[in-house]
Amino acid sequence: MRAPWKLLFLSGLILMLSSCSTSSVDDYTQNTPQLDPRVFFNGSLSAHGVLKDRSGKVTRYFNATINAYWKNGVGTLEERFVFDDGEVQFRNWTLTPNGDGYNATAGDVIGTGKAKVSGNAMQLDYVLEIAYKGSPLQLRVEDWMWQVDNKVLLNESTLRKWGFKVGSIQLVIVRNE
Repeated sequence: MRAPWKLLFLSGLILMLSSCSTSSVDDYTQNTPQLDPRVFFNGSLSAHGVLKDRSGKVTRYFNATINAYWKNGVGTLEERFVFDDGEVQFRNWTLTPNGDGYNATAGDVIGTGKAKVSGNAMQLDYVLEIAYKGSPLQLRVEDWMWQVDNKVLLNESTLRKWGFKVGSIQLVIVRNE
């Protein structure tokens, strides 16, 4: 008698989880200001944010400087992060137009990330390799960015391993010019 209830419960749970929808960057098509990465990510910028563990607890704070420029249609973002524990990290992104968005590469990104822009939003998916307890660890990153005004962009990143959320990053990017 218990087996049918378990089967019914599991079937309902699977149906409920499969019906959950995720946001699409196209949901933001009508939002303004329109995000143009060639305009926003150009010049001197600063970023300020937090890293959270899978439970949502803040584990690190950081500030970053970003030098961004475009040459022959290809964007470069030179990032320097300083964490609250004194650690310094560097990442240089290259953004190459691909028709409906951008291909995104960096030294610690495995393969090529894909970015799509619509309205005031940009969504970027990539695999990031980090050092964890002395060994390399690959995390799938889903970045969402929303331009708030001409000088401010909000960024939220979800970090996953084997499909499970293992952390997140929230930050604000400010144009210094």
